[in-house]
Amino acid sequence: MLDPRLFRTDLDFIGQQLARRAFDFDAAYYSELETLRKDIQVKTQALQNERNSRSKAIGQAKAQNEDIQPLLDQVQDLGEQLKEAETVLSGIQFKMTELMEGLPNILDESVPDGRSEADNPEISRWGELPQFDFNPKDHVELGAKVKGMNFELGAKIASARFVVLQGPLARLQRAIIQFMLDTHGNEHGYSETYVPYLANAGSLRGTGQLPKFEKDLFKVDNDPAFYLIPTAEVPVTNIVRDEIIDAQYLPLKFVCHTPCFRSEAGAYGKDVKGMIRQHQFEKVELVQIVKPEDSAAAHEALTAHAENILKLLQLPYRKVLLCAGDTGFSSAKTYDLEVWLPGQNCYREISSCSNFKDFQARRLQARWRNPETGKPELVHTLNGSGLAAGRTLIAIMENYQDEQGRIHVPEVLRSYMGGMAVIE
Repeated sequence: MLDPRLFRTDLDFIGQQLARRAFDFDAAYYSELETLRKDIQVKTQALQNERNSRSKAIGQAKAQNEDIQPLLDQVQDLGEQLKEAETVLSGIQFKMTELMEGLPNILDESVPDGRSEADNPEISRWGELPQFDFNPKDHVELGAKVKGMNFELGAKIASARFVVLQGPLARLQRAIIQFMLDTHGNEHGYSETYVPYLANAGSLRGTGQLPKFEKDLFKVDNDPAFYLIPTAEVPVTNIVRDEIIDAQYLPLKFVCHTPCFRSEAGAYGKDVKGMIRQHQFEKVELVQIVKPEDSAAAHEALTAHAENILKLLQLPYRKVLLCAGDTGFSSAKTYDLEVWLPGQNCYREISSCSNFKDFQARRLQARWRNPETGKPELVHTLNGSGLAAGRTLIAIMENYQDEQGRIHVPEVLRSYMGGMAVIE
């Protein structure tokens, strides 16, 4: 959520910044609500003061043995007026909160203008693209050849956009996850964390998925409602909800493996084939909670940690900076890492690393105590995929294939595979 002070001091700035996202902010409507709120609040306070004054007069009249019924009638009438005014005020405040919760984050100054992923500037590339003396297969063909990837069975058990992995491919995905957890824990200093796979509405509201993206979630019919988590970002970031963290404990760095569930797995008709967009997928998530002055450096470091996994796996990738129109709702700045997929002859996203600044923290009331002032201040939150396990699996399959359709296991994963070097 944006800083409420901005709405009182610089409404034009908000409108200008949101226009970079092509977001239509109705400043006139907000101003109308704010004027109404002020008017009703003044009226409410006046009624409260008047009722308090009349209530005191009742005690004085009693002491002087005077008839207090007229005063009682006046206090009752004022109470009814106050209740009505408070109801109106509550309704206006709800509308203002609803409007503010629907506004995306202010973009960092370094985010370039642009409308879509076509406008995202490339920052760097790493690795040599593999050269084959045969036509490389995609992961769907390779998965069928080694009899380890079954989309028909996934559809039978659940629906389209689900898959069943079996045998060495299932083990390879588990090996990838374990390798990423070990690397982020042992080399990058993250604390491994286990969290619920269901989250309440408050948790999703805190990280920005609710109310705007409810249709993208799998909702469990319960009272109160639960949602299957779309990413470990939700439960892990909520660890610090309503907390005031001592400065000595910052930064907090968490790594967490979870399944992720997304009802809207992508645009209609896009990436229907294969494991690129699934309703259920595995991911290793990195989350950092930092002091505001450290978040820019933490963003670069977190992104580098995700990049290191790709380097250790010897997977070619590129790093892009998302433009204004492609940056996510809660993010102030995002880098995407895109891995090379020979079967598709293109780069595809495998990690998205974002700095949210204080946008999530304000919703979460996640704070740290500044030792210089002794007062609580909002933290900054960051997260990124370190990496998406399913996409890492298919990247390995396609980059490490041979002409016979066998899949060679990267050197760093062989100890996790019991020494297995080739899947065939």
